[in-house]
Amino acid sequence: MACEICAQQMEVLPLDVPELLAYFVRQSGPFLDQLGVRRDICDKIVESLCSKRKNQLLQRSLSTGESSFFDNQNVNDELDLRIASVLQSTGHCYEGGFWTDSSKHNPSDGKRHVAIVTTASLPWMTGTAVNPLFRAAYLSKSEKRKVTLLVPWLCKSDQELVYPNNLTFSSPEEQENYIRNWLEDRIGFKADFKISFYPGKFSKSRRSIIPAGDTSQFIPSKDADIAILEEPEHLNWYHHGKRWTDRFNRVVGIVHTNYLEYIKRERNGALQAFFVKHINNLVTRAHCNKVLRLSAATQDLPKSVICNVHGVNPKFLKIGEKIAAERELGQQAFSKGAYFLGKMVWAKGYRELIDLLAKHKNELDGFNLDVFGNGEDAREVQIAAKRLDLNVNFLKGRDHADDSLHGYKVFINPSVSDVLCTATAEALAMGKFVVCADHPSNEFFMSFPNCLTYKTSEDFVAKVKEALANEPEPLTAEQRYNLSWEAATQRFMQYSELDKVLNDDKGDARLSKTNRKGMAKAVPLPSMSEMVDGGLAFAHYCFTGNEFLRLCTGAIPGTRDYDKQHCKDLHLLPPQVENPIYGW
Repeated sequence: MACEICAQQMEVLPLDVPELLAYFVRQSGPFLDQLGVRRDICDKIVESLCSKRKNQLLQRSLSTGESSFFDNQNVNDELDLRIASVLQSTGHCYEGGFWTDSSKHNPSDGKRHVAIVTTASLPWMTGTAVNPLFRAAYLSKSEKRKVTLLVPWLCKSDQELVYPNNLTFSSPEEQENYIRNWLEDRIGFKADFKISFYPGKFSKSRRSIIPAGDTSQFIPSKDADIAILEEPEHLNWYHHGKRWTDRFNRVVGIVHTNYLEYIKRERNGALQAFFVKHINNLVTRAHCNKVLRLSAATQDLPKSVICNVHGVNPKFLKIGEKIAAERELGQQAFSKGAYFLGKMVWAKGYRELIDLLAKHKNELDGFNLDVFGNGEDAREVQIAAKRLDLNVNFLKGRDHADDSLHGYKVFINPSVSDVLCTATAEALAMGKFVVCADHPSNEFFMSFPNCLTYKTSEDFVAKVKEALANEPEPLTAEQRYNLSWEAATQRFMQYSELDKVLNDDKGDARLSKTNRKGMAKAVPLPSMSEMVDGGLAFAHYCFTGNEFLRLCTGAIPGTRDYDKQHCKDLHLLPPQVENPIYGW
């Protein structure tokens, strides 16, 4: 039997020069397209180069009376089968190499594994801590998939800088319990997903958490199936590790933050924004198969589409239903006027708010605004309002669902730095009026009748007066659903195209393609576009491996690898053992 197989393998003729050229032309299609060479011309070149070998093999099969596997096959399939047959005759099986990873997850337990990786965690009440947590909960409702939420672990010194009310945790288990309790109080069901931690460090200058080491290694290989990167640009600015698309079958990025808008407000902002724009393009192209932008207020990134894939905490929808019921009974639901709520930093709309109130101080005579928030710029904001003698009452920050906020009728949000303001969605869910700028970040909300947008400062005054003089319309069932996490999850599945991937019982098609004679097609070598993406990823890997270059671009010292304290807290091997210098 072995001799018979060897004899069959020896009969396979090697690839000749025209076939090699045909394969090269086919794989170079995207590059040639950029040079103006039309796709149909490339196809004709490939067909011409393959025709000679095809004729020889057909004549041979007719003379021997054997059937040819070229029958009823198109040119591309013929070429794939030729390469597969040659590789099989040599005993070689191509399963990936420099550009691809043969160790990718193959769903053998009938479930797909989804890893959600984010840049923040509770108790820090920021969008990238809250929204990925809800996403994990609602994705895990399906029995067809297992979900892991990967969040940053901060050492005690960083926790003291980031978490509110002096709240700190001595272990990841303690923080996980806090996260789960907070979530279950709000969603009303027990979410079945795993929470894991990766090492992170807080950057005071960037006011954000930067991963330390290779974040992708904290998802086991057996679970490395589908990755959802919340803020893919942020996660990969200094990522020095395996390319996400090499480790996972599919990678979806979700862009939360308009970094360019924040950076432009800093010293030398225009220059910094120029470099960050191109770095963001590079890392998302290299590490993601698909990118979802929450609104058009974000940077236009490669492979991206615009869709709001966030919902509101179910608690706010319940508050809205309660208020609507009270109004139906003839009760006064809104006994207070207008308010603003948000982290007290200038970039979060406080500059625009102060300017609008100061410019139209006379027109808004008698108008009082309550402002709730804490933050680094609190003192400066309050001094500016006092100097201009504005009717603004500053109060400590609190949860938007707090009972003391239910009675306000109008939420004012002049921010143009947000991508998709969570507080705006929450106010609409509670049945309030929202007065906000006519800006791409608010496009999703404009379909709601209680959302009043303004284009000019004079228009702002008119909308504020209109809201104070009227009563908001009750939300319809459809409007409530559009704000919910059920609807957001449905939109996410559709626009990320994971509805097709996760519901494909056959698994990854690349693992199961066979021809009618049982010969596996060769895994195609990378196209020119994939090679460019791989080249960019490699260049970025080399750049982030140099500590001097990392420091020059604003990285936290020592974040290429995690430190001893992370090893102790997360029970990790030292990075020198985990990632020896002779391999990566």
